[in-house]
Amino acid sequence: MAGEWQRLKVADLQREGVLLVEDGNHGEYRPRPDEFVSQGVAFIRAADMDNGRVFFDSASKINERARQRITKGIGAPGDVLLSHKGTVGKIALVPMDAPPFVCSPQTTFWRALNPKVLDRKFLYVYLRSQDFREQLATRAGETDMAPYVSLTSQRGLYVLLPPIDQQRAIAHILGTLDDKIELNHRMNETLEAIARAMFKSWFVDFDPVRAKMNGEPPASICQRLGLTPDLLALFPDLLVDSELGEIPEGWCIRSVGDLIERLPVGKKYEQKTAKPSGEVPVLDQGKSGIIGYHNDEPGVMASSDNPVVVFANHTCYMRLINFPFSAIQNVLPFVGKGGDTIWVYYATLGKQSFIEYKGHWPDFIIHKIAVPDSKLANVFSNTAHTLIKMIWNSGQEAATLENLRDVLLPKLISGELSVPVTGAP
Repeated sequence: MAGEWQRLKVADLQREGVLLVEDGNHGEYRPRPDEFVSQGVAFIRAADMDNGRVFFDSASKINERARQRITKGIGAPGDVLLSHKGTVGKIALVPMDAPPFVCSPQTTFWRALNPKVLDRKFLYVYLRSQDFREQLATRAGETDMAPYVSLTSQRGLYVLLPPIDQQRAIAHILGTLDDKIELNHRMNETLEAIARAMFKSWFVDFDPVRAKMNGEPPASICQRLGLTPDLLALFPDLLVDSELGEIPEGWCIRSVGDLIERLPVGKKYEQKTAKPSGEVPVLDQGKSGIIGYHNDEPGVMASSDNPVVVFANHTCYMRLINFPFSAIQNVLPFVGKGGDTIWVYYATLGKQSFIEYKGHWPDFIIHKIAVPDSKLANVFSNTAHTLIKMIWNSGQEAATLENLRDVLLPKLISGELSVPVTGAP
């Protein structure tokens, strides 16, 4: 089967109108610092891509003046994005309902122009293949600067093209797995949003307390806010002044340091001492989480029933961990005093703003928090913990599917595993 496949240069495919490869504007046309705004057109950098997804909501935004000046890298639904500068090799498929966006000078869009010759989902599959990654790796080291694959170098790469029906069949098989993985990710985002919204309503906006103060009937409050009468009874019916502003009557003000117990991590690891495989994961300070493994005793014991919070001293990134782990320098684990780690996690999440070149732990632990009755905090913790366990289970399923996809991908791309083409979309 693989004998029917062609290996064609990107520049030739572009000249024939099959493929368009283009990066974002460099120099005078790129957005200026004063043109970045809170709402606008997404400006996609390498950091806005991960696990095949593009994070449009959290990406930087540019205003319309900057957008009108930009002439290159104007993205479109269905594009495949490639990070090519600094961080080389991140691949993401832009969904068909994507908002307007442009590529930064760090990213390139690869756009299938002729669906009779090149299927856009197959293009996404191929760019994740070992064959393509090896081509990228060769080009990324061509300069003495940070890893960089120029637009000219990208157009000198090759794309492996099976007949279009086989492209679609391969893309369908792997796309089905990708769709399920994406569904799990979206479900997890929804569950996390529910937990955060519940915390905000109860412990930041004090919605139940305000409703009581306004004289709203208990039955109406319970129906509107999704509470039971017993739960509503745990909320006071008055707000009082405090150093943090108005808080529910009977609540106290405590510092973060008073609410948490920092855990020792034991032996600290580095990128160079963490191995590619092993029994115990090593955590870093970023969203990537695990940077490697080792086979020594874990520094911190954690589980789904007894999770641990990690705070990144230099990035302020926080996450809940449900497995035994070790860590690099400045990954600081803690639990809630008295065992209520879940409530403490949500109460401290996002409290510390990032400041470049700074260790943040001393500033983090002096933040003040309004602390409720322990019964109310426990109700929230139990409810949120149920949601979090669902997130962890869904994430594990997604990881299993990702492993299956990664096993199938090279076999399908090489032609080692044949695929039926009848009925492929």
